[in-house]
Amino acid sequence: MRPPAASALLACLAACLVQGATKLTVTVVEPKSGKPVTNLKAEEFLVTEDKSPRKVEAAEFGSSPIDVMLLVDASLVGEMVQPVAAGLIGQLKDKEQMAIVSFDSSANLIQDFTSSRELLHRALRTIKYGNTPRVVDALFAAIDGGFEHATYRRVIVLVTAGMEGGGRVSERETIRLARRSGVSIYPVYVAGSERGLFETLARQTGGASFNLRDMDRAGTPKNAIGERIFEAMRSNYTLTVAGNLALSEKLKVEVRRPEKLFVSALPLE
Repeated sequence: MRPPAASALLACLAACLVQGATKLTVTVVEPKSGKPVTNLKAEEFLVTEDKSPRKVEAAEFGSSPIDVMLLVDASLVGEMVQPVAAGLIGQLKDKEQMAIVSFDSSANLIQDFTSSRELLHRALRTIKYGNTPRVVDALFAAIDGGFEHATYRRVIVLVTAGMEGGGRVSERETIRLARRSGVSIYPVYVAGSERGLFETLARQTGGASFNLRDMDRAGTPKNAIGERIFEAMRSNYTLTVAGNLALSEKLKVEVRRPEKLFVSALPLE
């Protein structure tokens, strides 16, 4: 017969094995400037699944390299954001890689993953503009098999004028694919008509949303936009949450601070 203390210990271990733990990649930025918030503690995070609170056991902040797919608007109004795309290429670090996909009514890979800024700039200059933008369709196509050889954290930067022409794939389907594929979406846009769409895409995939007009009003210099976006993409928290969490839209992460912050989460399988 086991001593009571040993039986209690075994019961505790069994419960821990059943419950398990879930890792989340969480991005927290200031909503206007896009500046990452880097000094949060575990007790400041509130994680709920279907409105039920889950215990955050640890929160570790880090800055890590990324593999970036640059999804560039090639619609009739897309040319206005080409300078932003060029600025983002300049932020690539030596070990990081970037691919470029242009999109209007369809998505086209114009440069596969490379560390060569020269090749990326050359590919960007080949884009021809026209047709109606189908943002969600382009995202789905880019995520679907686009990161097979990725080494680092998988990121899509959606550079768009901000218009959505409608398409065949739903927002929910795209978010589910991004979660299954471990891809975070970072929309960078000018117009505000699709703000809700862009914020949802980012919030549900561990990304962040950047409104260029808001960044300008917040005093971000134009020549610092690319640096700020890359700083946010490389900066994230890894939360350890008690229990197993589903890859569903019912998962929500908030921060207990008085100021308004943009918070997003991506469960890690």
